Amino acid sequence: MIRLVALDIDGTLLRPGVSVDALPESDVTEAVRQLEAQGIAVVLASGRMYPGTARVARHLGIARPLIAQQGASVHNPDGSLRHGYSIDQTIALELLDYARAHSWPLAWFDSERYLVTRHSPQAQFFADVSQIRIEIDPEPHRSGIRATGIDVISTRDQAALVHQELYRRYGDQLSLLDFPSVTAIHAPEASKGNALAMLASEMGILPEEVLAIGDSVNDVSMLAWAGQSAAPEHCDNYARAAAKEILPGTGIDGVIALLRGLVR
Repeated sequence: MIRLVALDIDGTLLRPGVSVDALPESDVTEAVRQLEAQGIAVVLASGRMYPGTARVARHLGIARPLIAQQGASVHNPDGSLRHGYSIDQTIALELLDYARAHSWPLAWFDSERYLVTRHSPQAQFFADVSQIRIEIDPEPHRSGIRATGIDVISTRDQAALVHQELYRRYGDQLSLLDFPSVTAIHAPEASKGNALAMLASEMGILPEEVLAIGDSVNDVSMLAWAGQSAAPEHCDNYARAAAKEILPGTGIDGVIALLRGLVR
């Protein structure tokens, strides 16, 4: 029996390619509200920062802890920080030097502020979906922020090589996510899977009672941890390998059908 459903937002609750200010459509919203009404807890687990995640939660009527920043921060319903993980400061400074040496923009952020060494389309997109203001700061380490997230923003051709190089240097000292033109970096404890495991434990819910749904590399940890997991047909190769079920249908149609199927 499923007692907890963990849902990614972008590409899972929202169709790929929608505008940065889009909200879940009525079919998704109704399914989530019916699950909550019958006692199945719904938790959002997003790569977005808290404001952008909370905006979707409010629309869906979810008043539960939220997993944000790939699990680097977990927030109570009022926005206060429940769990948070900062990157080792020595490594963070080395990452800044690495990005500078290659003339790549770097994002440096915690659960409240988002700093970038210079503007880029990728940084603007993340800020927009996160409902957060970009601060341009070529010296982000002097801001007083202990980074819970660092993004090295390169190119589609180079991002995989950046991922490989940083893994060679740091191994399990960091959590590295390989996106098409961004290498997302967090503390080793920071993952959606670890955050979901903590919340489930606090609620007295076992892994086999959890369904996780996501479509991307940042969802792999929770797709692997949950007793049941699924990914929509358009998912990337990382999610496809981790999910226990691939949902048929265009866009998020398969996600909607699965959520409706849980409603008794």
